[in-house]
Amino acid sequence: MTVYPSIRTLTKSRTMQTLETLKLFFCTYHTNPLSQYHAISFDTRTSPSMSGSCVEGDRHYLFDKSPQKDVSKYNHLLFEYSRTERNREALHLFLELHHSSLPVDGSTLSCVLKVCGCLFDQNVGIQVHCQCIKSGFAEDVSVGTALVDMYMKTENVADGRRVFDEMDERNVVSWTSLLSGYARNGLNALALELFFRMQVEGIKPNPFTFATVFGTLADGGLVEKGIQLHTMVIKSGFDSTIFVCNSLINMYSKSGMVRDARAVFDCMDNRDEVSWNGMVAGYLANGLELEALEMFCQMRLVGVTLTQMIFATTIKLCANLQELGFVSQLHCLVLKTGYGFDHNIRTTLMVAYSKCSVMDDAFQLFSTMHGFQNVVSWTAMIGGYLRNGGRSQAVNLFCQMNREGVRPNHFTYSTILTAQPAISAFQVHAQVIKTNCEKSPSVGTALLDAYIKMDYVDEASIVFGLIDDKDIVTWSAMIAGYAQRGDAEGAAKTFLQLAKERVKPNEFTFCSVINACASPTAAVEQGKQFHACSIKSRLDNALCVSSALVTMYAKRGNIESANKVFKRQCERDLVSWNSMISGYAQHGHGKKAIEVFEEMRAQKIEMDYITFIGVISACTHAGLVAEGQRYFNMLVQDYHIEPTMEHFSCMVDLYSRAGLLERAMAVINQMPFPAGTTVWRTLLAACHVHRNSEMGELAAEKLISLQPQDSAAYVLLSNIYAATGNWQERAKVRKLMDERKVKKEAGYSWIEVKNKTYSFLAGDLSHPLSDRIYAKLEELKIRLKDAGYRPDTNYVLHDVEDEHKETILSQHSERLAIAFGLITTSSGTPIQIVKNLRVCGDCHTVFKLISILEARDIVVRDSNRFHHFKGGSCTCGDYW
Repeated sequence: MTVYPSIRTLTKSRTMQTLETLKLFFCTYHTNPLSQYHAISFDTRTSPSMSGSCVEGDRHYLFDKSPQKDVSKYNHLLFEYSRTERNREALHLFLELHHSSLPVDGSTLSCVLKVCGCLFDQNVGIQVHCQCIKSGFAEDVSVGTALVDMYMKTENVADGRRVFDEMDERNVVSWTSLLSGYARNGLNALALELFFRMQVEGIKPNPFTFATVFGTLADGGLVEKGIQLHTMVIKSGFDSTIFVCNSLINMYSKSGMVRDARAVFDCMDNRDEVSWNGMVAGYLANGLELEALEMFCQMRLVGVTLTQMIFATTIKLCANLQELGFVSQLHCLVLKTGYGFDHNIRTTLMVAYSKCSVMDDAFQLFSTMHGFQNVVSWTAMIGGYLRNGGRSQAVNLFCQMNREGVRPNHFTYSTILTAQPAISAFQVHAQVIKTNCEKSPSVGTALLDAYIKMDYVDEASIVFGLIDDKDIVTWSAMIAGYAQRGDAEGAAKTFLQLAKERVKPNEFTFCSVINACASPTAAVEQGKQFHACSIKSRLDNALCVSSALVTMYAKRGNIESANKVFKRQCERDLVSWNSMISGYAQHGHGKKAIEVFEEMRAQKIEMDYITFIGVISACTHAGLVAEGQRYFNMLVQDYHIEPTMEHFSCMVDLYSRAGLLERAMAVINQMPFPAGTTVWRTLLAACHVHRNSEMGELAAEKLISLQPQDSAAYVLLSNIYAATGNWQERAKVRKLMDERKVKKEAGYSWIEVKNKTYSFLAGDLSHPLSDRIYAKLEELKIRLKDAGYRPDTNYVLHDVEDEHKETILSQHSERLAIAFGLITTSSGTPIQIVKNLRVCGDCHTVFKLISILEARDIVVRDSNRFHHFKGGSCTCGDYW
């Protein structure tokens, strides 16, 4: 039976052309009974479309001149038409036979049912099915098999299975038809189940069965089963059958087992064009472009005929390698071999030119396809422009495509959504809804990604909820969106939902959720839990995951764990190095940050502007002024990196913390662009620390002019006046704040105990354990005084009595959080606190003493850095 070869050789474009032609010639067929169809006349001898060869034309001519026509002669010509894929002529011949009143046999009906399947015309197939029943051939095994095949090809799986179940007799071809039908319709699990069931019923698979099931296993990612079946192939003696070996090559290649695919290829005594193309495509799909190119060269040396598929695969290969010269040569070869007008080849060439950044040639090729441009070619051209930075051209093409009535598909929408802000995501979303593509995983993922980039995470979440069959890319994109917003809870909930739905996370999923755990609002233990999950999934050593872990631990106050992950990394990217340097800087380990930086230099790792921000910040926090200046000079002179506002801000901070306010001002005056808010805020904070009201007034004036509603400038300036005893000027600043309705940011402190976060405000009495908290503070107050502590009331910026100032100091939010941590955690447990503002100097002194009195390690993360208090000292070295 010739059903299966015809399935493999039938191309979609030819099928569609055939179907359209059928509609022209047989438009009345579906509404008229079969017996009335003779009204349509058609002369195959004079039709240009049917003169596929002189030989076949002569055969039909001799058939027409034959004085005696019987079923065998009709069948002979019918089979010839079917074999050569002249399906329209075959169908017409069958109708002619029906009109002649000659009796048909099972061979006739089997053949015409195959034709209906190839034409994807179920309506005709159903009428032929009725003819089979009337003529008594429905129980014939070959007819039943052809019916199963026809229904499966026309996507009517239920009727195909019903015919199969009603067959009294089934052979291996019947089983294989049903199995291949399941595979064709994406029902891989049912196909595999059927394969094992047929063997239980004593039906031995033939080569076509094995070829089909290997394709199913490749698409289903069940290569372990495939290896077992490979042994069955060898035992059955089919390991020398070309198309079985080709399906094995395909299965192993799709499963990432290229060496095994090559082993099958090398053991083949005979190979066809599909074998060679399978190996080239396999290497290409697994990122082994050079091996694929070598295979193509070997194929040329042995004289393999270049087919359409081989050309398409090799052009893609050269496009991935961005070898414009090879693409041009292949283009010439395509024209010489007569494939120059093949639509798929031209589209592939167009993509290749765009990947090689030759957009003029790509567009010229696209223009020659006028009248034959379909959604694939339009989408390829739009993607090409986007790949080469031509957003406006891509958007113009998208609009033109719509004007010309070409309906975008999933790939078009997914591609054009990356063009924002040149195109409105909202407008594209509206069109997506109209075309009912919103639930598509690719379109939905592109939409939610577009919304996330616009910081519309809530809208992205709504789109996420509408997507059917979410894949891991969709899940990871949504988690990344929550991470971008710092919403650790949203990211964690989405990850848990993913696990419940038995979706296997990949390295990018873990990278995103771990990045979310780096947020200050995330629970301290949350990142550790996801670290454990990544270890169980054996993805903790993936570069993006380990880099995210370094960043997360550094930002969550656990610099030791960050260093352990960093040391274990088999390979490191720039993110890892920068995270480690910045982490050490934020934790006050300036010299360690410099050591990592120097290690980078020794290994000649390329640095970027973020690297230098990290190392200069490390010098700032450690008070290493000379070293900071040296690294700034290195940035400009050795690495030729243009200093940014952040670099100048670091230098201003470096000098300001060291009390060198004049040098800090000189840096500001020498900047090649106007100083930003960060620079002036840094200088203003330093003026507060060093009691420089004159320069502080200038910095405050500049900051207020840039951000009139930011409370920081007003508060810092008023604090400077308060610290210098100028209460009159302080009152003026406070009055100005009231007039402009500027609200001062309240100072909050957070502490996490037993996976629950508690927040405190200065003088807070709202906590249920307030009595115990204040009792602990009183106890500490006595013990602190015994240890020699004297409150520094300069940090109380109110014009009140000293006794009241001491009370205000003792009720700062960070002290309430410390007291709560001490009474709710066991002895020796480290305490970690987060504060939204900078820790005051008096609280800093108190925490150093508490670390001795309570024998606790205390970590405080304020708005500026981490402070690690242990044994009476702090990692900041009092450069807080």
